[in-house]
Amino acid sequence: MTGLALFLATMGPTGYVRLAPGTFGSAIGVVFYLLMHYLRFDAVMQVTVTVLVIAGGVWAAAEASRQLQQEDPSQVVVDEVAGQMVTLVLTGAGIKGAAIGFFLFRALDILKPWPAGRIERMHGGVGIVGDDVAVAIYGNLILWAVFLNFPALK
Repeated sequence: MTGLALFLATMGPTGYVRLAPGTFGSAIGVVFYLLMHYLRFDAVMQVTVTVLVIAGGVWAAAEASRQLQQEDPSQVVVDEVAGQMVTLVLTGAGIKGAAIGFFLFRALDILKPWPAGRIERMHGGVGIVGDDVAVAIYGNLILWAVFLNFPALK
């Protein structure tokens, strides 16, 4: 099971990319979202898949943290996948909107508005994934506001 946890936490080889592994992890989150969007997953399915990625991510990140003997290993990118999915879920964004959501999430992940910074200090998988989910909730709300005011960006 520990090999599976490490594979999921790093999204296979993605976490080992030397330059900006988190950005590549976010890109995987966009791909997962777009698959749900274009396969026409309804709201319940979108939320279910996103919650499963979050829950699995918390478990995998905790196991990977123990295996790699680091509090928040840079190789763990499942948190970015989960965060990106939360940013986009239920927005109805297409490719254009998903690109906006991608940059919005990356910016928020760097800025870490409250309470993300506090959540990040929590130990284990909850801290690793939780801060990304927190900023992603802000991202999702901002995207809704953008799409309501500028529907052509969706």
